[in-house]
Order: sequence, then structure tokens, then C-alpha cells
Amino acid sequence: MANIRDIAKMAGVSVTTVSRVINNQPYVSAEKVSAVKEAMKKYNYHRNINAVHLSTGKTFLVGVVVPFSNHPYFGLLIEGIANAALAHNYKLVLIQTNYEKNKEIEALKMLEDKLIDALVICSRICEWKVIEEYSEYGPIILCEDSRNKNVSSTFVDHYKSFNIALDYLYRKGHKKIGYTIGRQSGTNSSQRDAAYKGFLAKHELLYEPSFVFSGSFNVEDGYKIVEELSQMKYRPTALLVTSDQVAAGILASCKDQNILVPQELAIMSFDNQPISKVMHITTLEIPLTLVGEKLFNQALNGDEVSHEEIQVRLIERKTV
Repeated sequence: MANIRDIAKMAGVSVTTVSRVINNQPYVSAEKVSAVKEAMKKYNYHRNINAVHLSTGKTFLVGVVVPFSNHPYFGLLIEGIANAALAHNYKLVLIQTNYEKNKEIEALKMLEDKLIDALVICSRICEWKVIEEYSEYGPIILCEDSRNKNVSSTFVDHYKSFNIALDYLYRKGHKKIGYTIGRQSGTNSSQRDAAYKGFLAKHELLYEPSFVFSGSFNVEDGYKIVEELSQMKYRPTALLVTSDQVAAGILASCKDQNILVPQELAIMSFDNQPISKVMHITTLEIPLTLVGEKLFNQALNGDEVSHEEIQVRLIERKTV
């Protein structure tokens, strides 16, 4: 197999000139560029991209960790990350974990092995000590509040946003408020739980464990929640739902079972995905593509640790 010295000898130029041509660098005459390319064609020479990465110290690849790639929430985050990556001539390596810790660690090891320049984790499963251990190998960017950590983040303050939603429902006359959540672990979930319990204490309302529905991620889970509600003697008059997909399932199931919304059950959601607009669901908007863009930009500027809070916006429709 020909090497760069063989190309230089055939083209009658220096090794440095061949390197400049291969890497599309300036200050090489058109005549020499033509000679080098002709020699490369004759030898069927292709540059060793691993060697290029080794010499530049960059792969121009960013890893993106998501639990599910087929969920609209993460799809919008990926869209924002991908748009920013395209604008900066980077490519993405998508790692789906299904919230399996070993899969997330595999992604972290890619950072350690310099297979990627940075790692964006859209929803974390590993403990903080694991994240901190791997942060010495390159930039790790989180989509959660990490202001007290030495890891960059773009995030929504879910304690604050949950209180906005709960106060809104309370002003609408609801005192029996339940909420749905995906998983009970994680920073975002902890913030929501703290906000909910704080809200109940503030208004001297009793905590009802049956009013909290966990493991809710998609439309089908919304149907399951309504099934549970229909069997409860004492049930909430309003639900704060952490996903528009779940809220859509709840609303569709209520229509099937002749449960009047919002008269018998008010539904308030998060994200403002297209499905919430189609189904007229009251929601708190999170600009997910913008979040994705900011996550990538933090990965690009990985030498700096930064934290950016994204504000939510109330979208009033017909379900409250």
C-alpha cells in the first residue's frame, strides 16, 4: 500500500506539500495540487482518517445519549443537536441506552478512548460519581440542572416549572391534583417531587400516594392511567402530566370513557409538542430544539463549564 512518501516521490513534491493537498490547506500551486492528486489516483491512495484525528486531536464526532430514540421528546432534542452539528461540520454518534447503566458507561468509555470529542447525555442514569470520573477525559454535557457540579448543562428548572403549573391549577380551583412521571429517579424527577410536596404543604393539602403515576412515557401509558383513575373512589380533579404524549393518551381515553375534560378532569402537560396543539392540550412549552442547539454549542466549547437555564411558557388551551 502506498504511503505519503510514495505520493510525494511520484508527484515530485515534498511530503509537506502532499499533506497540505490531502488536508485541503492553502498555499499550494494549482500545478502541484494536480500532480499530487494524479499520483493519489494512480496509487488509489486514501488518507488514513484515524491518523488525521491523531494529528489534529479531534474526531469531529459528538456522542449523544438518549434512553429512547423513538420518543418525540428526544427526537426534538436530537433535531436541535443535529442542526447545530451540521452548521459546524460535525457528525453525531447516537447511543440509545433504554436506561441501562452499562450502555451509558459504554458511551462514556468512547469519550475516554477519544473516539468522540464530547458527549451529550440527554437523560442520565449513572450516578454522579461515574459522570465525574469520566469528565476528566473530555466534555460531558447534561440536559439537567448541574449548577452545583463541574459539568456543563442546559436545563429546565423543574422545581420552578412544576410550581408554575401547580399554582395555575390551584388558581383554577383544583385542590386534588395528581401528577404523572416517567421514572422516579434522576435530578429532574427529584425536583418535581420536591415541588409537589412543597406545594401540598404550602396549601395544607394531604399527600395521596395514589395520585402519583410513575412509569408514564407514551400514549399507551395515558390509557393505563385513566383505567386506574376509573377504579379509584377518591381521585384527583386535575393531572399535571410530564409528557404531551401521555397527556394525549389520557385525553383520548377520557373521550372513550365519557369523562368530561376539563369539567371532571383537568389535564395540564409539558413540552408543547405538535400533538398537544392538535388535541388542544394546555401545556408548558419547553423549546426542545433550542435546548438541543445549546447542548451542542456547549459540547463545542468544552473547555468552558457553563450552565444555561431555559424558561418555560404557559400555553392555555382547552383541557384546564
